[in-house]
Amino acid sequence: MPRNLDLTALRSFVAVAETGGVTRASGFLNLTQSAVSMQLKRLEDSMDLSLLDRSSRTIALTSAGEQLLSYARRMLDLNDEVMARMTAKAFEGEIVVGLPHDIVHPAMPKVLQRFAQDYPRVRVHLKSAHTRRLKQMFARGECDFILTTEDGVETGGETLAERPLVWFGAPGGSAWRQRPLRLAFCSNCIFRGGAQRALDEAGIPWEMGVDSDSEPAVEATVSADLAVTAMIEGTAPVYMELIPHGGALPELKRQRINLYSSEINQGEVPHGMAEVIRQYYRLI
Repeated sequence: MPRNLDLTALRSFVAVAETGGVTRASGFLNLTQSAVSMQLKRLEDSMDLSLLDRSSRTIALTSAGEQLLSYARRMLDLNDEVMARMTAKAFEGEIVVGLPHDIVHPAMPKVLQRFAQDYPRVRVHLKSAHTRRLKQMFARGECDFILTTEDGVETGGETLAERPLVWFGAPGGSAWRQRPLRLAFCSNCIFRGGAQRALDEAGIPWEMGVDSDSEPAVEATVSADLAVTAMIEGTAPVYMELIPHGGALPELKRQRINLYSSEINQGEVPHGMAEVIRQYYRLI
């Protein structure tokens, strides 16, 4: 059955080793000498090892004590880090992140999971909107960070990834073969105009199959094989698939996934969020 080391006893052991004696260690720990001695004895008994050489006037470490000292320091450092991170008020609060609905997956769930592990006392509030609206919200100070999908990048933005915009439809669907081609885009979708222009230039007639601001309505229409849409490669949900059109549909522009960070966000927590976003969105 696994046995556990007593961190309090380990702290006394490290203090004795670093100060050279029980008397100095007791003052450093604000404990009585007898309390420190009892903790050392309990630690030795629990491990069935002699950790201190008491044969001379000064206390020295045995070979086992020297080996334990390295482990003990690391264990105490980790303990202190956990306690500071979990209880410090500096790591409390809320961060607001805005991003378009179509790049929530697959990266954002991983961002949220990792950030929650690193900063469990900080809440993350997600806001989903189209890029144009996100920029307006960011300009008003309503978001700490926004992720956008754009042809380029504006001042203050950082491009995390650049991927092709591609056609998606229902798995095994045939809606992409129909003419006029039925399209499903939200009215404010930044990809909508570019897809329509590409079809016009290719001489392919089209009509809108969805005229709504609801992403679920778009997804339901496409997954029912009643229309097609365009999304950044690698971001489509499992109920859509890349259309194997073999050149029957026009190629679309490449899109950038950009990160904009508020200049007023300074400190470890905002920096930590920015780094986690960079890590996972660069892997899309």
